[in-house]
Formats: sequence, C-alpha cells, structure tokens
Amino acid sequence: MEAALHILGGKWKGVILFHLFKDGTLRFSELQRHLASINQRLLTKQLRELEEDGLVIRTVYPVVPPKVEYSLSEEGKELHHLILELSLWGRKWLERRGLKTAINEDLDSLIKVEK
Repeated sequence: MEAALHILGGKWKGVILFHLFKDGTLRFSELQRHLASINQRLLTKQLRELEEDGLVIRTVYPVVPPKVEYSLSEEGKELHHLILELSLWGRKWLERRGLKTAINEDLDSLIKVEK
C-alpha cells in the first residue's frame, strides 16, 4: 500500500493519468489546459516522477520548436481500473453532498475503453 500511495501520492498524478487514459497521447500544453490550476513547474515535476516510476512515456521529437508527447506505458495502463474507480467514487462522494465537479466528464465512455 505504501508503494502505491508513494507513486500516486502527488496531488496531480492521478488526474494526469486520468487524462492520459481518457484522451490518449497528449502534448505538454494539452495536459496543462486540462489541469488549469497547475503551474508549469509542478506539472513538469509530476510528469518526470511518473516517467521515473515507469508509468508515463515521454517522447521528444527532434523538430523546432521541440515537440514532446506523453503517453501511458504498459505498466501505467495497468492502473486503468484503479484510476477509473477512484474517479467514479469521487463523483459519487460529491453527488451525495450535493456538490458538483468543475467539469462534467463523460465517465461512461471511459468505462468502455479497453486497457
């Protein structure tokens, strides 16, 4: 349990993984748009940690300006069910309290996504 929480323990790591599951490969700027409240430095740090832990693959294309894309590794894809369940639980928790999420995610389409 400690290892799992250490790896996913960053405030934004689960959200980053969620968007990579939902939207597939994303560029840095696309991830930043999805996570409007995060600053560039923290997003970079969280992505580097996910890459070091083997959950995210960073692909750099040798073009000007540089193009960098992030995608899930096979190990990262194993977290699909866990991340989805956390997202569903969070939505239900908010609904029980009469609260709304900032964004209405189409979780039904995410449930249908195969690993």
